Parts: sequence; structure tokens; C-alpha cells
Amino acid sequence: MHRFEPTVDAALRTLEQVRPDDYARTRNALGGAVTGLSPYLTHGFLGLAEVYTALNARQALPAQHKLVFELGWRAYYRHVWAHLGEDIGQSLHAGMLPDHTYQPQMPQDVLEARTGIPAIDMAVRVLYGSGYLHNHARMWLASYLVHLRKVHWYTGAQWMLGQLLDGDLASNHLSWQWVAGTGSSKPYLFNADNIAKYAPAPWHSPGSAIDVSYETMAELAHCTEPHVMTHDARRADAGVAVPRVYSSPIATDASADTASRWHPLNTRVLEDATRKVSGRNVWLHHPWSLGAGPDALPANVLRIGVGFESIHSTTPWSQRRWDFVTQGLRAQTEDTLPMVWGGPETVATLVQSAHSVHWRPDPHANPALQRMQALLQRDNPQRSIGPRAEPCLFEPVDTYCPSFSAWWKVVRIDSTSALAPNC
Repeated sequence: MHRFEPTVDAALRTLEQVRPDDYARTRNALGGAVTGLSPYLTHGFLGLAEVYTALNARQALPAQHKLVFELGWRAYYRHVWAHLGEDIGQSLHAGMLPDHTYQPQMPQDVLEARTGIPAIDMAVRVLYGSGYLHNHARMWLASYLVHLRKVHWYTGAQWMLGQLLDGDLASNHLSWQWVAGTGSSKPYLFNADNIAKYAPAPWHSPGSAIDVSYETMAELAHCTEPHVMTHDARRADAGVAVPRVYSSPIATDASADTASRWHPLNTRVLEDATRKVSGRNVWLHHPWSLGAGPDALPANVLRIGVGFESIHSTTPWSQRRWDFVTQGLRAQTEDTLPMVWGGPETVATLVQSAHSVHWRPDPHANPALQRMQALLQRDNPQRSIGPRAEPCLFEPVDTYCPSFSAWWKVVRIDSTSALAPNC
């Protein structure tokens, strides 16, 4: 089970351990040489260009290498998000069945890991226990929920996003659409034989609801009724507690340390903080920007951690993820300043007397950051305020590509990678 330490050093150590050819050869197996980089990429400890540059320096990576291909999928999903915006929360096209035939609630036996299907129950337990799940196991779990239990892909995607340390909205939701067949040319189906091929013995599921042929699985996927074998439930283990999710780190009840690190700005806190901010160059770290920031930052830059409540109203996180992010922010930011929780107006009030204010953009946080920027520039249009994007690995594609293959045909790896223009 993976354990992720929320520090830049841990991210770099993980990167150093990546063996691209081992990854390409074994990545589909649950015990394969996966990179373990996804939480560090999602939360901005590392960037795609940084990962590629480091790995390519050790071993030349052609564009068709499996690892580069997978980096491309992450970039492609961001490409789709950039063009479609909130519409990635809607089915991109018709799937196996009309949207209204799928259930909008998660089955309780799945939530509690007591379906009686070892592969499904193991996947849920690992997800809850680590905040991480091998991609193949995510696909099995998603396929089971959508095609056998008739749960709408968006319901499953939201549930999984709340538990994942690496939960990137675009990668998660569009991957679920790929499995469901609403974002791909055909749905992803699996069966017990596929589990036996790629997973260790505790995951094997002979005699269960998924122990059928692919032809039968396709028929079940087209059926509007959920497929549950009664004997699966009878052989199920005792269930597990379903971890809560929280729309605010202040609301978390399992970790007083996390809750105490964040502050809504009351008058006393604001007065003290604004004195320290006045006239300073400020760099804002947010939950998707836990890295050190650009090398070109002034030596005396004041680092402040911020979080925007509007972002999490529809995407609450587990206690584990709030702890991960809070520790990552605390490692980067000024000890004598609070980590600020609130709206764009709150953060704008805090930094309005700063000499300059900059940050890493990220589509999760950009709506709030752009609103904050507009407020600050309204007050002082001459001040240096704005995002500083990290280098791009893949050159931007301006025209929307409705499939990865279409995008892959036209995209190019920037020849300077780490020196690529901002995008």
C-alpha cells in the first residue's frame, strides 16, 4: 500500500525511483512498477515538464514510450477541461443506456466493501485505507458500478474523487466517462479472468457476479436492471466504515491539527497579517500548488497558504486528503502567518497592501484566483499581480480534439521541455 509524504523532497525521491521501462512492461499489474507520482502531480509538487526532463536525462524517452503516453493522457484531459469547462460533468455523448436509467446514489454494499466480490471489496478497502488505487483497479471498480450496478458515472466519479489523494477533476471524471462509454467509442468491460491475470490472489473473484464471459458482460451492460448475485452478499465480509468527506478543512473532526492551521480572517487576525504583508512580494500557495514555486522568485518573498471555500462546495475531500494538503502547505509557507480559508474577497483583503502578488495557476483554483486578481487590480491596476504558469511539456493545441488519438496526432513535446513557454 502506497504511503505519500506531502513534501517536495518526497516527491523528488519518488521521481528518482521511477524506471520507465519497468513501468511500460508491468504497469497493468497491481504489483507493477507504477510511478506513484500522481498525488505529487495533482497537488503541484511536480510538473509534467519536470518529470519528463528528469527521466529523459537518465534515459532517452521517445514520444511513443508508454510513460510519455500516460503523461499525455493527463495533459489531454486538461485540454478537454480547458475547452469544455463544467461540461465535463455531463456525458459527452450517449453511452450504453440513456443517462436517466442510471442510479444517482452509490449502493451501500459497495460503500461498505461488502459486495462479496473480492476484487470490488478489496478495491474499496485499499481506496479508503490509502487514498490511492492502482489505475487498473479504478477501472474495474468504475466498470462494475456503471455497467453491472447501473450507477451513473458522475455519482461514482464524485465518490471516488472525494477519497483520492490524487483526485484531479479532469483525469478522474473523464476517465469515468471513458469507462462508461460516454467519453469513448466503446465502454470498458472486465471480468474475473482479467482480475486473475493482473491482480494477486486475494483479489481473485471466481464464482462471483463478475465471473462471466465478455459476451455476457456486454449483455449485462446493455440491461437496465442491476446485476447482483445473491450468493455474493452471503459470502461478503463484515463491512467497513465509510470515511466522511468535508467541504472545508476547518470542518474536519478527526484532526485538530489540520483544522487549527486554517483561519477565516477575523478582524484581529487580519490586522496582524496585513502588517506583515504590507509592501512585500507575496507568493500564494494553494492546494494545487504545493511545490517551491519558480526559481526566479525574490529571495525575500512572503509565502502564504490560501484555500477557497467555493471550490469545495461540490468536491469535498476526505480527512486524509485535507491532512496531506495542509501539511504540504505548512511546509512551504510562513510560520507566523495563518493559512487563510475563505472567498476571493477574503484573500484579496489580506494581500491588498502587498507590493506584488503571484501564484501558480491551476484549473481547479483559477475561478477563485481570477476573481481575487480582478479585485486587486481594480484597487491598484499598476501593481504586479498575476499567475506564473509552470513550463509546459506538451505544446498547447488551440483546436478542441474530441479524442485522445486526435490530440496525440497534432500535439508535440516542446523540444526545450523545462524551458517551454508558459501555458
